[in-house]
Amino acid sequence: MRDKNKKLKVNKGGPSGFVLSLLIHAAAFSLAGLLVVFSVVQKEEKKFVPPKPVDRPKMKLKKPKVKVKKSAKPRSTTRIVTKVQKASMPDIQLPEMSGIGDGLVGDIGGFDIMPNLADVTIFGSGQSIGNDFVGTFYDTKRFRSGSDNAGISREETIQAILSFMKRGWQPSAFSKYYKSPKKLYTTTFMFPQVPATVGPEAFGEKDIPGYGWIAHYKGQLVYPEDARIRFWAQGDNLICVRVDGKIVNLASWPGWNGNNENVESHFLSQWDTPDPSMSRRYPLGNNYAVVGDWIDLKAGQPQDMEVLVSEMSGGITCFLLCVEVEGKEYDKNPFGFGPKLHAFKTERLSLDLKEQIWSKLHETDALLEGGPVFNDINGGWVEVENSDIPEHLRYEKIEIPADAVEPTVAPESGIQAWSLKNGKVIEAEYTVTMGDNAVFKSIKGKQIKIPLGTLSEASLSQIQLLSPPEFTLDFRRTTKQLPTVEVTPYWDADPLPPDQENIFGVRVKKRGALQYDHPLTIKYYAIGAEVDGNNWVLLDRQEETIIPTQMKNNEFSFSGAPVRTRIIPIRDDGRAPLRGVEYGGHLVTVTDERGVIIQQRCSPTWLIDIKPYLDVLPIGKHFDKMGNRVSPPRPNDFDRPEQFWN
Repeated sequence: MRDKNKKLKVNKGGPSGFVLSLLIHAAAFSLAGLLVVFSVVQKEEKKFVPPKPVDRPKMKLKKPKVKVKKSAKPRSTTRIVTKVQKASMPDIQLPEMSGIGDGLVGDIGGFDIMPNLADVTIFGSGQSIGNDFVGTFYDTKRFRSGSDNAGISREETIQAILSFMKRGWQPSAFSKYYKSPKKLYTTTFMFPQVPATVGPEAFGEKDIPGYGWIAHYKGQLVYPEDARIRFWAQGDNLICVRVDGKIVNLASWPGWNGNNENVESHFLSQWDTPDPSMSRRYPLGNNYAVVGDWIDLKAGQPQDMEVLVSEMSGGITCFLLCVEVEGKEYDKNPFGFGPKLHAFKTERLSLDLKEQIWSKLHETDALLEGGPVFNDINGGWVEVENSDIPEHLRYEKIEIPADAVEPTVAPESGIQAWSLKNGKVIEAEYTVTMGDNAVFKSIKGKQIKIPLGTLSEASLSQIQLLSPPEFTLDFRRTTKQLPTVEVTPYWDADPLPPDQENIFGVRVKKRGALQYDHPLTIKYYAIGAEVDGNNWVLLDRQEETIIPTQMKNNEFSFSGAPVRTRIIPIRDDGRAPLRGVEYGGHLVTVTDERGVIIQQRCSPTWLIDIKPYLDVLPIGKHFDKMGNRVSPPRPNDFDRPEQFWN
């Protein structure tokens, strides 16, 4: 028997199932280890391969059609005003911060008002085109919170600007004062003689006195080819130009004839003209031009450029920036015999903007068309066609399609087919409706009376078109005189003429009881007249469509949004010529669905003859008696201040 306590021994070299099992398991574990390592390595090297693009069927989307009732108007809202006691807080002057961009210190972009794309003013528009200068408005009459800066003086505004210049043109120098959230974008600095209130108004600060304000513009100066240029500038009170961190022109009001408003003396330490023999010699705007430093431009290489304008005193303001290119020949200004230069611009000016500048700019001061355009995309020197024609007269004639000329009276009906309910058809000319009968004239001239109740619906509808109702047409105009704004606290100035707020409209009242189920279009045109010129302005144009049988009490009325008219002087010496627009007339038309004017009222009477032109003329633009768009009247050199003639 085998002893149970005796351990089993494996004989060397003796095969057994146990040994075989060990060998098999060892081989399996080794293979598994190799597989795991191989799998990990392969996973790290795996690269993503995008799937092949799949062609998906495209479906055409239909634009939803929404019917909008023309006569629908927004409901009026009630404005609730409550008085809030403001906490009294001391004005805090922020320390100069280095290493932080203007986006934080000077321009908190997140709080800017969204641009109004409709704004176009001489100080800029609400929309950027990319190669313009962005302007920021500051008002030293108010603190940062918007509260009044009581006791503000002209000297305080001057010192604020000097501090700004000494700090390297850091906007934080103005952090004590109010900053408008609205930005303006401009491609030129041709801000001719206007009341100083126009500056704040352009930045959305309406009804603000026109003194103690500053506008700071930032952009780039670039030209597509090598060039050497210098600026000619005029500032009332101050315009300063800085290129690549260096002031290259500073023009400010020097004062004369005992006038103690000598702004220039405060800024002589900042910059002085390198060419005194040319500066203060040639008239520009309401002062004399200051000649700046020569600037070398390399093709396509931009340089940072800033322009600061400021009105410290109020009254009339004027900022003009022209450019001279070395090597170019310029015509002589026939008034002062200096060079007639081009306006500095980074883009060709639109007609709308040129008109605003033309209306206040002396014709001999500067050229708005042609010359250098400072951008690297479509810039360079531009030659002007028809250069022998004054630029403010270069208008393209408005072409009106022949089918747009509407007759002022309905055409005769003529012989046509008329159907009856019993299917019978007669050929005759409709003449009139008498009671319950329609009266026709046959081909042979015989009068035929047919009861209206026997005519088909199509014939009754045609009779309505041929016999529209008559209306009483009342053109309405309500006027409100707006509050006057303080001109200046620094001298006894004549107040500016108050602006007028006009609301134009029309009321129609149907006469008689004739049934008329066809739509009629009521349209009015409000016309302004230039106070210093022989042309007119389209102030407003509105239309509504009505169906007479649906008129409540046979009446209908509508009106447009308020329209502001303004008369302004271009000088502040009490003998200034005036510019501006006042109410000058109206045109009201009633047009049926055929495009036929069935009734009209106008004053002056010639307006009806140019109606097709008034339909396509932009609102706010000038036109003549032929319906052509024309330039606003311009000041002439004899309107200039007396010192130019001494």
